[in-house]
Amino acid sequence: MKKIIAYLIFGVFFVSLTSFGFHKFYVAIYQINYASEKQMLQITARVFVDDLNNSLEKKYKKKFYLGTDTESPEDVVVLKKYLAENFTMKVNGQSKSMGFLSKEMEGDVLICYLSIRDVSKLKSLEVYNTILIGWNSEQQNIAHFTVLGTKESFLFTVSSTKRMLKF
Repeated sequence: MKKIIAYLIFGVFFVSLTSFGFHKFYVAIYQINYASEKQMLQITARVFVDDLNNSLEKKYKKKFYLGTDTESPEDVVVLKKYLAENFTMKVNGQSKSMGFLSKEMEGDVLICYLSIRDVSKLKSLEVYNTILIGWNSEQQNIAHFTVLGTKESFLFTVSSTKRMLKF
């Protein structure tokens, strides 16, 4: 009888330990700096490449290989299009297009470098960010802003995709 109780307790303990799975944290980090001497906004986006490939696959119904040896030029074209549709800015109330400068891999993170040129004076900045949010409602995009010595951070989620900063 003691063996049965011991096995039962061990079994319940084992099942309870294995029933807790790891929950992946879905987050991307964006750094937006205003370089007044260059009259430009410099943007760095850090996104987990597997999440990005999954998001693009869901949206475009095609397999993508960003950040791998089999990445195609078409994959990069679609990445640029996706970024342009899901990460936009209005500078002083005017929509501005972001230039895609380059990208690189750092571990499993794809780092994209973007810029907005011809920003002589910055009075307001409206940011819209839905990167990966359409793929996963748990996605969180954290944006850090450094503008004229002021630092601010914002969280973009499925319920909060737009932010306005005034200077």
